[in-house]
Amino acid sequence: MALESAVIQDKLTGKFGDKATGFVQIKDILSFEVAADVANDAIRFLKEDGLLRFNFLTDVCGVHYPDNDKERQFAVVYHLHNWMDNVRVRVKCFLDGDKPEVDTVTNLFLGANWQERETYDFYGIIFKGHPQLKRILNMDEMESFPMRKEFPLEDGGRTDKDDRFFGRSTDNALNF
Repeated sequence: MALESAVIQDKLTGKFGDKATGFVQIKDILSFEVAADVANDAIRFLKEDGLLRFNFLTDVCGVHYPDNDKERQFAVVYHLHNWMDNVRVRVKCFLDGDKPEVDTVTNLFLGANWQERETYDFYGIIFKGHPQLKRILNMDEMESFPMRKEFPLEDGGRTDKDDRFFGRSTDNALNF
């Protein structure tokens, strides 16, 4: 018997109640949201439950939503895979913009070590309890987090570029 999305949803809502919400099937992946304070417990449940058996952490990544309310400005997304039934899930938890923190899952998946460090390095999301949370790809001296959408994509002070040459003039005509 294949592991059905409805079974996963029922088990999670039975265990975590309204802290597990927003269940939606996107192609072949069941996606849902968990509250940040139960993210580690929910992932542990997905891994250790005898029926669910999501024994492989495929990915951990961050997302910045600068237009969201402060309480939902950042998100951490986990992708888990149950190899026995070949079922995947996407778990998302939103974090406060002023203090983006969530418990580490390195206690459950050692492979999360690099992924959480990379997410910290680029988004500034703190993984509480991480064994060595420090920058992994950027310089240690760097004070900003480059994947946050706080900075303009282009340098407004550049003088070597004229928007008219790139099809971005206001009247859409090239006036040489």
